[in-house]
Amino acid sequence: MKALITGGAGFIGSHLAEALLERGDSVAVIDDLSTGSIRNIEHLKSHTRFRYTIESVMNVPVLAELVDDADVVFHLAAAVGVRLVVQRPVSTIETNVQGTENVLACANKKHKKVLLASTSEVYGRSVRDRFNEEDDLLIGPPTTARWRYACSKALDEFLAMAYYKEKGLPVVIARLFNTVGPRQTGEYGMVVPSFVSRALAGEPIQVYGDGRQSRCFCHVADVVGALIALVEHPDAVGQVFNIGSDEEITIRALAEQVKATLGSKSDIVLIPYDDAYEAGFEDMRRRAPDIAKVHGLIGFEPERDLATIIHDVAAHQRAAG
Repeated sequence: MKALITGGAGFIGSHLAEALLERGDSVAVIDDLSTGSIRNIEHLKSHTRFRYTIESVMNVPVLAELVDDADVVFHLAAAVGVRLVVQRPVSTIETNVQGTENVLACANKKHKKVLLASTSEVYGRSVRDRFNEEDDLLIGPPTTARWRYACSKALDEFLAMAYYKEKGLPVVIARLFNTVGPRQTGEYGMVVPSFVSRALAGEPIQVYGDGRQSRCFCHVADVVGALIALVEHPDAVGQVFNIGSDEEITIRALAEQVKATLGSKSDIVLIPYDDAYEAGFEDMRRRAPDIAKVHGLIGFEPERDLATIIHDVAAHQRAAG
């Protein structure tokens, strides 16, 4: 197939481009490099079935031409990382909402399938043990930075489903839970690459809050495989799917595992949220997915465990210098 990846020079997008090319597909990428990097796709430039455009999805004429030439659009372009969301709230909301509306409108003109990459952040303050796709979304007030991002991504989902219901546009929504792997940077608050970087350098590993908040980390290769399988399955259209690992760990225990796995002598220090982000910052205590739905449709099960993720992230950072 001919695939367009918005945000294709980003961490997940570049791995998706690789996987599609390996299958024999043609890949076009559009990315404004605001958080992505040309280094992520440098090795793909010479590929005969790969092309890239350095531009924003806010440029509708350019976007429309790329969408017209594709069979399917993987819409990954979005603001990423907690730190970026706190520091640049206006661009976060504009990029997520207007960018998604542009993609859906362009795709609708030629009835092109769209896979929308959403996030577990949309579950908000929910305290369920495992988040299910049919659960209510419990988002906090607009005065708190974190919920601006969650709300913008929830609106993306509502827009996508509106296009599906009213106009018959084939859309698939994937809610990603803490995707991790090579090429991911800790610059915007991504916890695993940040911990690995500090452990390799022998610097203190900074755990925000009390460290008892828990997460599930999924290798990017597993996530990319699920995205491709979902976009190819006809019964996925008009549906929302959680994609992530069900291996849960507290952030303090994650720091300990990174330190032990890499043989680091780094200290582990607790940093209050107010010092790390801003006064009044809220975090989710647990974020674990129910992946029964995606397993039932495409047989998805993560193949790579947390130890593999840590090793792969460390190997990439060592190679990158």
